Amino acid sequence: MKLTQIYFRSLAVLGFGMLVPLCSAAVPLMLQQTDTLVNSISLAKKHGIVFHKPAVDFFEGALLGNGAMGVVVNTRPDAVLLRFGHNNIWDIRLAEHNKKELGTFQSVFDKVKDIDAKLPNLTDDAWYNAYNRMSSENYSKPYPRPFPSGSVLLGFDRRKIQLLGHELDISVGLCTVKLLTADGRHLFLKIFTDMLEDRLWMRLTDAEGKPHANVFNRVRVLTDPSTPGEFPQALLQESLQRGMMSFRQVLPRQESGKADSVQGNDRAFRLTLRVNDVLMKKSRTNWNGNQEDMAQLEAALTNERPFLASVSLEEGLADLLGTQLKDEGMPAESGLLEDSRRSMEVWREYWNKSGVSLSDSFLEEMWYRNLYFFNCAAKAGVTCPGLFANWSYGSIGTAWHGDYHMNYNTQQPFWMTFSSNHLEKNTPYVDLIEALMPVSRKWAADYYGLPGAYFPHSAFPVEMTMNPYPVPDWGWELSETPWAVQGLWWHYLYSGDQQFLADKAYEPLKAAVEFLVAYMMRDDAHGGTRWKDNRYHIFPSVPPELYGLRPGFKYNYDNAVDLTLTKFAFHAFKQATGVLKTTGKEKALLKKIDLILANYPDYPEAVSAKYGRVMVSVPEEHDEIVYNVPNALITVFPGEDFGLHSSEQRLELLRNTYRNQQNEGGNDLVFINLQAARIGMLDLEEFKRQVSYCLLPNGTATDMVMQTGGRYNDHSDFGYMSKMGVWFENFALPAVVNECLLQGYQGTLRFFPNWPKDKDASFSNLRAAGAFLVSARLEGGKVAIIEVLSEKGSELSVEIPWQGKTVVESARGKAVADGKRLKLKTHTGERLRFYPQQ
Repeated sequence: MKLTQIYFRSLAVLGFGMLVPLCSAAVPLMLQQTDTLVNSISLAKKHGIVFHKPAVDFFEGALLGNGAMGVVVNTRPDAVLLRFGHNNIWDIRLAEHNKKELGTFQSVFDKVKDIDAKLPNLTDDAWYNAYNRMSSENYSKPYPRPFPSGSVLLGFDRRKIQLLGHELDISVGLCTVKLLTADGRHLFLKIFTDMLEDRLWMRLTDAEGKPHANVFNRVRVLTDPSTPGEFPQALLQESLQRGMMSFRQVLPRQESGKADSVQGNDRAFRLTLRVNDVLMKKSRTNWNGNQEDMAQLEAALTNERPFLASVSLEEGLADLLGTQLKDEGMPAESGLLEDSRRSMEVWREYWNKSGVSLSDSFLEEMWYRNLYFFNCAAKAGVTCPGLFANWSYGSIGTAWHGDYHMNYNTQQPFWMTFSSNHLEKNTPYVDLIEALMPVSRKWAADYYGLPGAYFPHSAFPVEMTMNPYPVPDWGWELSETPWAVQGLWWHYLYSGDQQFLADKAYEPLKAAVEFLVAYMMRDDAHGGTRWKDNRYHIFPSVPPELYGLRPGFKYNYDNAVDLTLTKFAFHAFKQATGVLKTTGKEKALLKKIDLILANYPDYPEAVSAKYGRVMVSVPEEHDEIVYNVPNALITVFPGEDFGLHSSEQRLELLRNTYRNQQNEGGNDLVFINLQAARIGMLDLEEFKRQVSYCLLPNGTATDMVMQTGGRYNDHSDFGYMSKMGVWFENFALPAVVNECLLQGYQGTLRFFPNWPKDKDASFSNLRAAGAFLVSARLEGGKVAIIEVLSEKGSELSVEIPWQGKTVVESARGKAVADGKRLKLKTHTGERLRFYPQQ
């Protein structure tokens, strides 16, 4: 049997004609990926960030990081100032009071049912008002929170040195601070983080890149000014002869802030500066005219040898992070070169995962910069980043505890990891869900009296025994539970890794489904005088973040996000049992799922005078509501119930919904634009204007308010969130571009579904569901070539983006296919190429 016959037998064309072989099977083609599509490393280098003056504000500084440690490189007219943070370093104190007073869900629910439904707000009821305040007491504490890890300062004499600005090369994570000497010579302070160890390197060079003599007149290590006064005093240590200065800070577990010498649960960190010179203390005349000696952790350098320095950040259990300062010797050129070499290899491997080349320079820049920021902010084996990742100073990076908000904020940054082919970057999220399982199971059992796991609205990276935010408004949202496990299913879907499904995804997915099934099958959510139907309702619940809990439970049932994500979880679990062959074992649970799905509530709709039927967030809602989160199209994304695969009638409803919806901003920069791309309606110019509106000087995009009419008014500060910290969630912006170039979430590859045909674009190794790596090029208004690597041998469906016949080519031969959609059986590791027949 000829190889081509085997190949053609495995190729199924969906009703569009015959396959015709083009080459002999005797000479199989050895296909390699086309190397002309995208050179992502050179493109990343092209999109560096340049700042032409001192970057004195936190949000002007260059961002460095290795996925664990984060560094902000600020500059002043008289100094370079490095701000340190770390995903593992938190104020770990935790308030867990009022457990008995909280009662159970049923007890609170029964009392709320009896409150007068005519009241404007539930808080107008005295009992509920008191309960609401009591249940929010724990979250009102300033802890837990990310704990800023100190700063390092390099000072210089402004009469001798001027600071010109800095440049960040995102291809290798190198910040260059530009200096000018009094005699007109340009000097450069090169700064980078070791990508494998929590260490930063600095070296001063001349214009030719050669080491240059020291020009700094003092160095200083600073503890963070937000350190609570009740904490143990930091241990300050110096070894001037060895060029070392350091402090060690204990992070107590006890709420009192006192160190615990018995249980051993305290944590600690140490920040250490090492320079290649002997340090000395000097005195100076202060503004009172008095002599003032340098205090601890400040010193002068003694000579003008070539400047080289390192800063290390250690963290862990306080008992294991000793008080003795390690003598590692002065930093050496060989150490810098070795760390530089291996860090550059990490960056090379990262950029080679995927790439895009776009004729739109703004969107291309946005794509590469946010991929860079993400690599700085998260990596496997490290605590999952919170709202503001690993960059903090003082109160910056601590708003809302810098915690995990499980109604989109925590999930959103990881949306990028799937289509951008960075599944390894989803690992911190996977680990977070695993860490939340004990408290989620406990809360489901103790508070709700139900099986499975209820994932909380807010969570912390510390051991918890109760829901940190049990307030019956956002704390009664149900969407967090299916939303929490969605990223685990996507990880399997995009990787095809059955071992991951069995080891990491299955139990959390099952636990979430068990809770959701039990919640929907409660007597209060099915039948009775309230419903007068046979459907299983999601009641009570709260849409994110809108209305809260209402008198009479108006707007507190069958909201769209609960319905679509619960349905997603049900279908995912059903598929998972098939993959892992646990269908028989889970027969009873699967039967309940099928019963609920057969009697599922409809998605809520309203009628707009201008647009006709539109989707809304909850039943009884009018069409003019201003949303906080883009709820109206939640069924498109992340629900993935509807999209370009839907009927024309459904698509028209989605388009009208998109035209009609209003969003107040602050939570929609990625969210709403990704939804629009999924239905082919994203206006790229409007998208770019919104991104530009949100950009900070450091190149990141913050959360900005867009309009009044919801929770904001004409006195609101539309930029109030921009000073809170570096918003980790918006590093998902590349996902929006990816969806414009390729959609492969639903089973069929669609090419350039939301990209202008008159703008050239190409991409390499974007990942699609089914474990496919996909590359394509759009040139001169036509798609020239498509390449697909099948990692797991899954069935492949391709929507052909050109007219006429298609040449399909693999190592097994060539064939010609006629039609607009091809469906192929692929082999593991097989690379296929599609292009129009000339």
